[in-house]
Amino acid sequence: QLQLVESGGGLVQPGGSLRLSCAASGFTLDYYAIGWFRQAPGKEREGVSCISSSGRTTEYGDSVKGRFTISRDNAKNTVFLQMNSLKPEDTAVYYCAVRGRGITSMCASRKEDYDYWGQGTQVTVSS
Repeated sequence: QLQLVESGGGLVQPGGSLRLSCAASGFTLDYYAIGWFRQAPGKEREGVSCISSSGRTTEYGDSVKGRFTISRDNAKNTVFLQMNSLKPEDTAVYYCAVRGRGITSMCASRKEDYDYWGQGTQVTVSS
């Protein structure tokens, strides 16, 4: 059974850092792009970052460019999101997702293009 599990969330002060992990089971991530999304209370789920299956292509939302870094370790079947210089507006539940249709090795910007989602991990940035 295909499963994605996020971890690494928590409470952090503004300016702090967190490293999120997205671990896959039931399938190998080698052939899939992975997207990170987040959803704050009362807001739409928005794209944060994406990495292609090869790792050669990465994409970031404008609000996180220069602060977040996505990477992957296919040997560990895991994708990471390093979040630095965190701001209160980064507070949200963070989800990783995999495309099940189309060119699954390439990033897609729309959440509708992703078919498999993890349960999410809460990130709270507050003093």
